[in-house]
Amino acid sequence: MKTNELAQSPGEGTALPVAIRDLTVAYEDKPVLWDIDLDIPPASLTAIIGPNGAGKSTLIKASLGLVPLAAGSVSIFGEPYGQQRRLVGYVPQRGSVDWDFPTDVLDVVMMGLYAQVGWIKRPGRAERQTALECLEKVGMASFAKRQISQLSGGQQQRVFLARALAQNTPLYFMDEPFAGVDATTERAIIAILQTLRAEGKTVVVVHHDLQTAPEYFDHVALLNVRLVASGPMATTFTQENLQRTYGGKIAFLKD
Repeated sequence: MKTNELAQSPGEGTALPVAIRDLTVAYEDKPVLWDIDLDIPPASLTAIIGPNGAGKSTLIKASLGLVPLAAGSVSIFGEPYGQQRRLVGYVPQRGSVDWDFPTDVLDVVMMGLYAQVGWIKRPGRAERQTALECLEKVGMASFAKRQISQLSGGQQQRVFLARALAQNTPLYFMDEPFAGVDATTERAIIAILQTLRAEGKTVVVVHHDLQTAPEYFDHVALLNVRLVASGPMATTFTQENLQRTYGGKIAFLKD
């Protein structure tokens, strides 16, 4: 299979990109997520929004099989994540990455191609070209040989976005991709995410800025351990739902 071809699944195109049913996750017997039912529609840009400690990052990790489930299930295009991992790209929180690991920018991006070429086979010229093209998309091609530890926070975030783009998957999970980046980088990232949506791909993003959410996203899931509301941004991102999500502490939304 060529590196720029999407892996296909029998369920893709007929099943929802993400379907979460009765999901409960607990840490040391304390529920972090409780009885979540959530559908992510295809070709959407969905924000996961809620206060600190609401379980937003845990929701993504549970969808990716990174934390155990106390109850419930998550399906990716109709199947468990373990059978569909080649269809999913992931951008973790920047703070969860060991940026002192001795590797350069190009190698980090090419790591996104290992699922396609295999962990034993060394990436070749085609994979290198794909990685460089993805770096170009995020404005980081000139940093290809720079050590990842030498980059600023915003530059590191762009590199991890390029790695996800190299995977060329129909579904992406991104955990706070705008955290700690400057305004220029934020605009560049959201432009790329909106392009992915226009290409028919589905992007799920943990997001904190309530002011930019209606501009950036078309769907939203409001979360505070339980799912408060989910649906199109225009009808779900309301004063009432935000007050339910944040405990009545939101009072700045304009009509």
